[in-house]
Order: sequence, then structure tokens, then C-alpha cells
Amino acid sequence: MIVFHTGFSEIPSPDIHVGRANADFGQGFYLATDEDFSRRWAAERKGETTFLNRYALSTEGLAVKRFVKNKEWFDYISDNRAGRKDRFPEFDVIIGPIAPDTLYDTWGMLTSGLVDVETVLRVMMLGPVYEQVVIKRERAVDALSFIDARPLSHEEIAAFGNTVKAEEAAFQEAFANIVAGRIDDE
Repeated sequence: MIVFHTGFSEIPSPDIHVGRANADFGQGFYLATDEDFSRRWAAERKGETTFLNRYALSTEGLAVKRFVKNKEWFDYISDNRAGRKDRFPEFDVIIGPIAPDTLYDTWGMLTSGLVDVETVLRVMMLGPVYEQVVIKRERAVDALSFIDARPLSHEEIAAFGNTVKAEEAAFQEAFANIVAGRIDDE
């Protein structure tokens, strides 16, 4: 499988201990299966170059957990973002959909009683499905082969940023409609 990671350096040897522990699938090295999606995460920093790193990943012999958008996926992401202990530490690689960035807002509405779990799950199902691959253990790092890293231009980053803004606006509108509908039902 070919996978991608966007960042401010070429990363031939990823470190699974760098980055946020409270990300969707917990601590690990995050990759995307879609090159264009990976570019959407590109950012710019003054004086730094943004790179699109490309890798080949062989999952043969690795313990792989695959998620689809469902309650198990939502619960796992919620636990990780809340900083709870990883409930799947035995897996080398976790693959599944990326959660919408409104998860924190949605979780807040759920815990405050404004919406129920079914409404939260409807919100989480919105939008296109982009898949992430998270390297969780060192044996999976060994199965990841660096292919190359390509610098991204300011123009590329800006164009993909505009795509993200359009998708976020559409998601926010759908999110508001679902939540407003649920609240009106009360």
C-alpha cells in the first residue's frame, strides 16, 4: 500500500512517539492513503519547506485493526481524544476513517445532554470518507519503506487549502441542520 505524510521535513525514518497522543487513533505516525487528502493537511511556516513524504507499507505479518464509520470507531476516537488508555494496544497498524474536526463540539453537546448518541453518529457520518493509517508499533515502522519526499509549492498548498475550506463549510451547514433538527424534536 502506498501512503503519504505531509510535514515540514523529509521523514525517511518516522518516530511513532512524536506527535499528539490524543489524536484520532492515539499515539503513532499518521499517514493518508489518498495523496490529495494528504496535501490538504499541508501548512506553511516562514522559512520552512513543506514536504509530501511517500512510503510503501507492507502489512503482511502485522496485527492490523480496520475501522469503518460506526459506533466502535466513534468510541475509539472519543476515548483517544479524551486521553484514555488505548483499548487496542495489541495492533501494529490501525486503519480507518478520519473523524470530522467537529468531534469536540459534538462530544460536548452529547455530554451536556443537548443531543443523543444517535445524533452524534449521524454527524460523524457526514462528508466524504478519507482513510488514515496509523503506525502504532516499532515492528510496523520496520514495514514502512520511505520512497521519496517532494516539496510542495505555495500555490499547491493554497489551492488545497481552498478545497478544505469549501468542504468544511459544507460540513458545518450539514452539521447545523442535523443538530437543529434534533434539538427541535425535543
